[in-house]
Amino acid sequence: MEVNSSEMIRELHGDLQRKWKAHGPKVETAWRSFNKAQRAKCMKAGSADGVVLKHSSDVSLGNVYKFIPEWNLEDITEPNSDFLLDILKHRATKTLFEQYAAGVSGTLGDRHLIENMIREKNLRHVDSFNHSYTYFYDEKYGESFTVQPKHLDDVMKGLRIAVDHGVLIPRSLGELVLQRQINILQLLNVMIEDILDQGSQTRNRDGPKKQFKNAPLSESASKQATVTLTPQEVAAIASDQKSSLEEYLSLLRTEPTVLCPGVNVQFFSRSELVPDEKGRSLPVHTDKYIGPAVLETIHHAVQGIAVWECITGLLDLLEKQSPDKLYKSTILQELSNVCHFEYARTQALFKRQVSTGTGSKWFKRISNAYDNSGNAKISMKGKPEELTRSDPQLHYLLRLCQPETTVMKAVEWMEKLSDLYKAHPLEREKLGERESRTLHDVAAVVAFVQDLSAAYSFPSSSRKKGNLLVAGLQEVDNELNQIKKQVDLREYAAPIDNLLEPGMSTKALEALDEFVVDKTGTRMGSLYQDELEKAFRNVEEQYQQAKDKANKDSKADFVPIDTTPVDAKERIETRRQKEKTRPEHPSVYAITPTTDSLEQKEAVKSTQPVKVSSSTGEVFATLFDKTQSRGSVNWSAFEAAMSELGFSVLPRFGSVYTFRPSENMDIKRPVSIHRPHKSQIEGYLILILARRLNRAYGWSDGSFVKD
Repeated sequence: MEVNSSEMIRELHGDLQRKWKAHGPKVETAWRSFNKAQRAKCMKAGSADGVVLKHSSDVSLGNVYKFIPEWNLEDITEPNSDFLLDILKHRATKTLFEQYAAGVSGTLGDRHLIENMIREKNLRHVDSFNHSYTYFYDEKYGESFTVQPKHLDDVMKGLRIAVDHGVLIPRSLGELVLQRQINILQLLNVMIEDILDQGSQTRNRDGPKKQFKNAPLSESASKQATVTLTPQEVAAIASDQKSSLEEYLSLLRTEPTVLCPGVNVQFFSRSELVPDEKGRSLPVHTDKYIGPAVLETIHHAVQGIAVWECITGLLDLLEKQSPDKLYKSTILQELSNVCHFEYARTQALFKRQVSTGTGSKWFKRISNAYDNSGNAKISMKGKPEELTRSDPQLHYLLRLCQPETTVMKAVEWMEKLSDLYKAHPLEREKLGERESRTLHDVAAVVAFVQDLSAAYSFPSSSRKKGNLLVAGLQEVDNELNQIKKQVDLREYAAPIDNLLEPGMSTKALEALDEFVVDKTGTRMGSLYQDELEKAFRNVEEQYQQAKDKANKDSKADFVPIDTTPVDAKERIETRRQKEKTRPEHPSVYAITPTTDSLEQKEAVKSTQPVKVSSSTGEVFATLFDKTQSRGSVNWSAFEAAMSELGFSVLPRFGSVYTFRPSENMDIKRPVSIHRPHKSQIEGYLILILARRLNRAYGWSDGSFVKD
């Protein structure tokens, strides 16, 4: 659906009404406590590029002053002035028609203000809209229609009363009025968020407090980058990747400072925000998209765990080393298809971030076209190779977004990217954090497939065979995408930063959990668990059938796996009954806060404390710091600390680094870690890394003693 001003303005007005009703007193108290600088900061935070009118006649921003002259620093930031609060109350408590007809405290309404600008400032719409008119009353507010010239007189006679009362006006005027109202409503919605954020005393803003200077990098960092891993080490890498995703989901459900930015990333990277071929973008600041953004944030984490559950499960079956070649080929084909599914999944998430970030000028949205997930389709415009000299990093990133870049072809572009970062380290820092994280996810899959191909005779992906697990993953994905747009979490997450308030993230996730159960009959994680259990059974059954057929000289009849579709209502009811019989202990797939026993999974038993240098001791003291004011660790310092302990550091693609334990360590399990944005391990990344090191090696705050 393309831009509909009538629908958009109703949504924005509804959003503002809800926010004012929920947070009005807080907004008033906070705003009145702000000084001029704080007020200006709020205004600039919600404006494009932080630029705002200096005064009501400021022409430096082009026509902006003709549409929203009151939105200027001089009038709004004046200390002790309630001008903004008056505007907020007016826009949040009056109907759209009342705002159309009259302004704040007797000033001009939106229609008359625009008419003044047309007469005095020569404001004009670029389109003439001949014989088109716009309604400004009741349920038709903001809707336009066009009359055929031959019927114009007859039609307008019947609408004379509406015209005389000023509620039906030429569309060339109406569109300008709507643009003013949309602009001011968007600004006010964002302004409330910024005021609440700056004025809140209760939001958890866990962030970096201290930094360590760069430490010298051990020689091992550049060695053994081409080491071939054993099948056992490949399985350990897969298990480690799954553990990393489990830790991330754990933090999403327990740490508002992790959930909130995750939802923000989803909300502001929607493909609807990419301009179409005519340069039009769909609405952004409408709160109805917040619920789906929360669902997507959680779903992507749960889905990632499910995918790597498939991969680790298949590798476990291979580890049995069955002499049966048919069994091995069956498992390897399923494994190949799941790996390619994961590559396509992470590639799509990466493309989503690039198309709304660094590479936004290189993508366009296809009007009225949607993918299987219900998201607006986007396509690349131009040729990436045009950037080979001027911006090689963007060239490689765009190549990785192209559908023809398969997981094997991606190796070339990942290697070029790695070479670029070695030659020009500052290029890495140009990436936004959201792009850096999703690039790592793509790189992790590419590196894993490369390791897997070296350890096993790895078949190409196939659409015709070995798709039982992929089909199960797609089934759940499609079902959740069908209900995604129905979830409404505005009570807890509008504005999104309200998730940082005490208890709000928990309530939002509980509401999401209830929504999924209501719509599907069971919890999100159970959907995946049940599908994967069924798929693994089907793999075994299909193998047995193929084996029996081969043993009987191909005379046995092939009995296909039952794929008869089940009635949706019957399926949901079956799930409801099964949900009642599930064990009480929490699942790694849980999306709501659970007992501590889940969050603190059993770790490897810790050994005697290890004596380390002062700098290494500081690194691990920061990693395992349990206070809210935990600091940050420089990446080079972390590499040096791991090298001191005897680990080999293997730089892989892009930002993927594999740390391999030395031969004299009791545990042989390697870990692959994402080199973070700006090369600083901080915030929730420290929490994830600390938990992973604890689970893999038993390390904690008491494991290291400074020598």
